[in-house]
Amino acid sequence: MSKTLKEIAKQLRASKKVQLIYAFNGTGKTRLSLAFKELIASQNTDDDSGEETELSRSKILYYNAFTEDLFYWDNDLENDREPKLKIQPNTFTDWILRERGDTDIVKNFQRYTSDKLMPLFHEQDVIEAGKKTGYKTYPEVTFSFETGSESSGNLKISKGEERNFVWSVFYTLLQEVASILDEPDPAKRDDNQFDKLEYVFIDDPVSSLDDTHLIELAVDLAGLIKRSAYHEGNGLRFIITTHSPLFYNVLHNELNNDFKNPIQDGTPTWLYKRSQSEKYRLEKKADGNFELATSNDHPFSYHLFLLSEVRKAIKDKQVSKYHFAFLRNILEKTATFLGYPRWEDLLNKTAEGLPDPFASRIMNLSSHSAHAGDEVTDVEDTDKEKLDVLVTYLTETYGFKKQEAQ
Repeated sequence: MSKTLKEIAKQLRASKKVQLIYAFNGTGKTRLSLAFKELIASQNTDDDSGEETELSRSKILYYNAFTEDLFYWDNDLENDREPKLKIQPNTFTDWILRERGDTDIVKNFQRYTSDKLMPLFHEQDVIEAGKKTGYKTYPEVTFSFETGSESSGNLKISKGEERNFVWSVFYTLLQEVASILDEPDPAKRDDNQFDKLEYVFIDDPVSSLDDTHLIELAVDLAGLIKRSAYHEGNGLRFIITTHSPLFYNVLHNELNNDFKNPIQDGTPTWLYKRSQSEKYRLEKKADGNFELATSNDHPFSYHLFLLSEVRKAIKDKQVSKYHFAFLRNILEKTATFLGYPRWEDLLNKTAEGLPDPFASRIMNLSSHSAHAGDEVTDVEDTDKEKLDVLVTYLTETYGFKKQEAQ
C-alpha cells in the first residue's frame, strides 16, 4: 500500500530501536529525513543566523545533505594560498569542540582518510553587545598534510575528504551523546542538554568511501547503536537510509547479531537483541507516493534485486530507459563473477558466433546523455520486447531463477 513520506515518517516514529532502509538514489531518502524531522520537531531555524532551535536539537539529531551544507569553502581567490573550510553557526559543532575538544574528530577523520591529513580548528570569542561572553565558537577549519617534520601548509581537501570530515564531526558528536545517555540517571550525567533526545536519523554517510572504509564505518556504527542504552522502549532510536548495497548488507548482518551486556550488575543481560531492528526497502510508486516494504529475512544481492525490478517493470508494462541501465549493471556484475572479459559475451550469439547486435542498443539506452535536457525516457516497443526476451534468456542460461528462489 503506497503512502506519502509524512505517513511513512509516522510509521517510523512508532517502531523499534533501529530501522535500516535501502533505496535507490533519487527515491526520496533525504526528503524522508526532513519529513521525519518536521514530525518530531518544529522548523530547524529560529532566525536568520541559522542557529538550530532548542526543540530541534533536543528531540532529534540528523545527518543528511543539509548537514554538509553547514560547511563551505573560502578559497582565498585573491591569493590562492589560504583556503579555509567555513562552518555555519550551529550548536552541535560548538558544543562538541567546546566541551570535548577536537581529538576524537581528528582520530575519526584520519581513520577514514589518512593519518597524515591534519585538520586544525580555529576558535573565536563570542561577542555580544561589544563584550566577550566567555564562550567560544569555531567558525573555520584548515587542513595540512603532515609528513615527519614537514607540513604542506594550508590546502584544500577533495570533495570526498570533505564529506568524510563532516561525517567525522557528526559521528564524534554521536559517540559523545550516546556515552552521556548511557547513564540512566539524568542527575548523574555530566551534561543534560541531550536528556530529551529521542531519535538519530542518518541519511547516506558513505557516498565517498572506498569499500574497505565503508565496511569499517558500517561496523563502527552498528557497534555504537548496539551498545547504546535502550530498555523496554526507552533510549535512542536510530533510522539509517542508504543507496549502497554493501553498506546495507554489512549493517543488516551486524544488526542480526545479538550483543550481550559485558557488565553484570543488575542491568539488562542483553544490550541489544536482533528483534529490536527492522529492515526495509523504500520504493517510489508510479502515483508519486511510496512503499516501505519489510526486508528482514536476509541481506540482498544487488544484481538480483535489479533483476527483480526489471522483471516487475516488464510484467507491469512500465519499462523505462533506466531499466536498461539496470540490465547493463546486471550483465557487468555477472560477467565479472563468471570471468568473461566483456559483458557482451553473456548475450546470445548470432549464427556467425558473434555477440547479439542488441548489445549496442543496450549500450545506447543505458548511457546517460551529456545534457540532462536531452535525456529520453520513452522506450520503443521493439526494445521492450527485446528486453523481455533477453531477461528470459539470461534467467534460463545462467540460473538466475534458481538463485532468486533460494
